[in-house]
Amino acid sequence: MTDEQVLADTRHWIEKAVIGLNLCPFARSVYVKNQVRIVVSHARHLDAFLDELDRELDLLVNTPAEEIDTTLLVHPTLFPDFFVFNDFLNVVDDVVAEHELVGVIQVASFHPLFQFEGVEPEDISNATNRAPYPVLHLLREASVERAVATEGGDAEVIVERNIATLRELGAAGWQALLAKP
Repeated sequence: MTDEQVLADTRHWIEKAVIGLNLCPFARSVYVKNQVRIVVSHARHLDAFLDELDRELDLLVNTPAEEIDTTLLVHPTLFPDFFVFNDFLNVVDDVVAEHELVGVIQVASFHPLFQFEGVEPEDISNATNRAPYPVLHLLREASVERAVATEGGDAEVIVERNIATLRELGAAGWQALLAKP
């Protein structure tokens, strides 16, 4: 698969699911201003992927938010297994700490097979964190705080609303939403 296809699939997911279903009430404003950086990784192993994460963290904190507010680091092939990806997030947290960015950058994760702990794999609630490919979403904490203050929103309320939205949509509706024309 080409970078163009990965980028197109990722943008389609952002536009139809994340923004279209309002799964993240803060996404639209930065997306329409072209402040979302999407990077397709070609790392062949975890060390190389961590090097890319290092570079993206440095770039994000050294670039004004008006230029790049948030970054999606996408790897279409390195993490086919969700549980391996999920375990890897502990290393990601360590990298953020090593960069002394705790409280500055937070990382949200998405995966095509995302599964909440204690939830069956086919439960539609898992779709809130499902993307076409494994994604590390690097967010500026200051931007998240500003968005919450401006647009309102409590994380727990957003999660509950998202689950209700997806339950109403159902698995068939989710598949139809993400289907390409």
